[in-house]
Amino acid sequence: MKVLITPRGFANYGVDIVKEMEAKGLTVHYNNTGKQYTPEQFLELAKDADGIIVGVDVMDRAMMEQCPNLKVVCKFGVGTDNIDLDYAKERGIFVGRTVGSNSKAVAEHVIALMFAESKNLYTSIRDVKNHGWNKPTGREISGKTLGIIGFGQIGKHLAEFAVGLGMKVLAYDVFEIPDEVAEQYHVTKATQDEIIENSDFISLHVPLLDSTRDMISTNELKRMKKDACLINAARGGIVNEKALYEALVNHEIRSACFDVYSEEPPKADDPLVALDNFLLTPHTAARSKESERRTCEMSSQIVMEHLLGK
Repeated sequence: MKVLITPRGFANYGVDIVKEMEAKGLTVHYNNTGKQYTPEQFLELAKDADGIIVGVDVMDRAMMEQCPNLKVVCKFGVGTDNIDLDYAKERGIFVGRTVGSNSKAVAEHVIALMFAESKNLYTSIRDVKNHGWNKPTGREISGKTLGIIGFGQIGKHLAEFAVGLGMKVLAYDVFEIPDEVAEQYHVTKATQDEIIENSDFISLHVPLLDSTRDMISTNELKRMKKDACLINAARGGIVNEKALYEALVNHEIRSACFDVYSEEPPKADDPLVALDNFLLTPHTAARSKESERRTCEMSSQIVMEHLLGK
């Protein structure tokens, strides 16, 4: 049986795991090119695969219809918006996720973005490298209110870090947060509207679904505090980027810090990316040496369990 592994993390952190899979009788092809496969390359390699460990490569119906042997797909991460789950269910293809493998890395990245924004780190470092010596005044994180929309594992880690920094944390999830969980993480349960209206920092941790697409748009942005910072390390498309551009240009909110975008990479002339009060990292929040290794281990285990029963 053949397993295709497209995420580049395996070449750096999981070669020994590949050898372990091969020792158990699997034929494994992993991406050691240093680049993401093109859709054509991906399809050609996937046609005879029994299992696929997939990153951001698109697995829609048309693609999976050309993979007659496919039995299991594991997302190298959590978000499955690049996989046609309905068709997979129809075909009886198991779709797994490496839940929790990179949660701490994402939460740390959000904290890093908060510091970068609050302390003007990006513009200050850029100015010094350009021989400037400006001294913008930042703001302290301690004592500020962080609103977390989506209180899964990432949200919980983020709350722990934020409370340790002396922040007040409001939390909302589409599923009711039990009182004992709120008490454990020292958060105050709030509605989404309360978070939008009362937070100094708002961090989004929800999947991209029809119900969450453009969940933050003109109306929500206008109701935020004037000095609010919006953070999205979840999925592009959750925030309406045209509305965000208008809000930032008109100083309706202070800033936004993203690790995800609706089109990755963004176009060279994208006006939102050009703004100094919009910081964008290249979808790297989940990428740490530790999280990459954990994700390699978890994804390979899920595939082996469903192909080999062990």
